[in-house]
Amino acid sequence: PAAEDGAMRTAWQGKAGRSPLQALYESDQLEQSSLQAVHQQRRELLSNVCSRYTRKRRLLRPDDLRHLVVDDTHGLLYCYVPKVACTNWKRVMMVLTGQGKYRDPLEIPANEAHVSSNLRTLSEYSIPEINHRLRSYLKFIFVREPFERLVSAYRNKFTRSYNTAFHKRYGTKIIRRHRQEPSDRALERGDDVRFEEFVYYLLDPRTQREEPFNEHWERVHSLCHPCIVHYDVVGKYETLVEDANYILQLVGADTTVKFPSSSKTTRTTDDMTAQFFQDISPFYQRRLFNLYKMDYLLFNYSIPSYLRIR
Repeated sequence: PAAEDGAMRTAWQGKAGRSPLQALYESDQLEQSSLQAVHQQRRELLSNVCSRYTRKRRLLRPDDLRHLVVDDTHGLLYCYVPKVACTNWKRVMMVLTGQGKYRDPLEIPANEAHVSSNLRTLSEYSIPEINHRLRSYLKFIFVREPFERLVSAYRNKFTRSYNTAFHKRYGTKIIRRHRQEPSDRALERGDDVRFEEFVYYLLDPRTQREEPFNEHWERVHSLCHPCIVHYDVVGKYETLVEDANYILQLVGADTTVKFPSSSKTTRTTDDMTAQFFQDISPFYQRRLFNLYKMDYLLFNYSIPSYLRIR
């Protein structure tokens, strides 16, 4: 409190006895230092959890680096996590790496942001080039409350009529395995998967034996390997705009590059997530929590209050 009081007094004195510009500069400095402290805490927590839960550090394979987008102009590596503002981040990365081709992230259509040839990933480089970038570039990641991200993925991929590729690829399999007496229509179209069936699919041992999880519901620690890659900034969906601006400032991006603020009203919230879990039994809630437990621990999310697993 005394230190806070001192900081507040300095800011106040600045307003009273100095130019408005100087006062503004000082409040900016204060904001920056408190942001630095937040990010320092996140890094330390991540490091502590990694040292507690990972026995042996393995070597990275090129396949592990497919989610790390490279910006050689600003010395930046971004590990994208689907359902954590990754479309907007890819748009921003296209502006940063586009040599002036793009000026406003929001002018880039969402589907263009996901065209793989528009951005380079670290897996495309040679081993010496990979090592150089991992050592010297600013590395960042954005994370989100794991179950909120999971419900967001379910809503987007299984309840939207336009996602026919997901319905065919995953929906038909989920219904065939996890619905008693499915109709011929459901087996053919796969477009009415219930959340409960999606949970059974995630927990079915056959699922991961057959193939890795799809990136939209894969755990963040499996996509971005935060115990092997040492991220400089762990951004959070809950503080998206502040964290995004902090990163853009750190790399000295042009001040005209702004992270788009979302106006979406369909965003998955904590309350909405709680509703989806109402019909999931405590037994399956616990098993699902254990599946995503490392993401909860690594990124300092507490057990959701709506779960009945205590």
